[in-house]
Amino acid sequence: MTPTDPARLAVRSPADLIAAVPYLLGFHPADSVVVVALRGRRIIFAARADLPDPGADPQPPARHLAEVIRRQRADAATVIGYGPAGRVTAAVDAVRTVLEGAGLLLLDVLRVTDGRYWSYLCTEVDCCPPDGNPYDPAASQVSAAAVLAGQVALPDRAALTAQVAPLSGPVRVAMRRATARAERRLTRLLLRAGGPDRPGGGPPLGVTGGDRPDGGPPLGAAGGDRPGDLAVHGAGVAATRSAQRRHRRGERLTDDEVAWLSLLLTRLSVRDHAWERTDGRDADISLWTDVVRRAEPGLTAAPASLLAFAAWRAGHGALAAVALERALAVQPGYSLALLLDDLLRRGVPPSELDGWPAVALPNVVRRRARRPRLPRPGA
Repeated sequence: MTPTDPARLAVRSPADLIAAVPYLLGFHPADSVVVVALRGRRIIFAARADLPDPGADPQPPARHLAEVIRRQRADAATVIGYGPAGRVTAAVDAVRTVLEGAGLLLLDVLRVTDGRYWSYLCTEVDCCPPDGNPYDPAASQVSAAAVLAGQVALPDRAALTAQVAPLSGPVRVAMRRATARAERRLTRLLLRAGGPDRPGGGPPLGVTGGDRPDGGPPLGAAGGDRPGDLAVHGAGVAATRSAQRRHRRGERLTDDEVAWLSLLLTRLSVRDHAWERTDGRDADISLWTDVVRRAEPGLTAAPASLLAFAAWRAGHGALAAVALERALAVQPGYSLALLLDDLLRRGVPPSELDGWPAVALPNVVRRRARRPRLPRPGA
């Protein structure tokens, strides 16, 4: 679910709209239903869903798409189905019916298959021949304008998923060693602050991204005034601020810095501090993407959720979705990921939650309005 980028793309025909869709979504859709919503003459939102499986009821995903579009306060829409007619027709018909029932003006309903498109609404043979209309996105002025504006359309959703996939090979070996050093560093910090934060002989701290694998409460979930908690929170604040400053200067974090930060983010108070300082700026997206890809997989729930939040605030709904998939694969009950996933699925635009958090000073993100208190992960 993707609010459109501020860059203006002039769309004057169905072929122009088809060329624009990959830049609205961030990737070229396949076997999909896409709804492009308009308010007045401006495209304000694009939502995508997979085509229903053969024989499946197309109504539930159609109703979901319609509800998402309704939230955008759109007054018109175009529905585009990508794939063979046998799968597309029933899906787009269901979406069309629900959108019309919600009072939206349907500008067109299209099917895109193998470099040609057909309109379900147009019956004029001159402009809508039975064999469809050919189109070439590479030759489109819309595509050229999007590229010139710095927009990117990846080949498919798998390519987007690969952008947040864990790095392997020598990088993974180095990060595994760095995380072991970070574990020892955290143990020393806790001992200096007044004793270990876990029973003797328990598993390493933080290895599951916020939950205690020994069945205890989440790290940082209780006892926030204990010396160990205060020491870890202070170290986490320092690590977060240092990482953001360095990344905004174009510097890459070392393996030890990524390992230390990812481990400290298992503390909810540290995670929340990082959340309050994260917005939709390119530097935030770049930082959390780097941490998600390099951190040990078991420690990625927090940075993946922070990446999702930054991407959502920036209007990159598809990137937010794949980041949340990583977070929830590691920790299905992670509260921040579940909250953001719900916002994304319901199509809640970032503008509805301005001040959650917001920029108060240059280069510093601060809360302007109190946001709801979240349940602890696993609660």
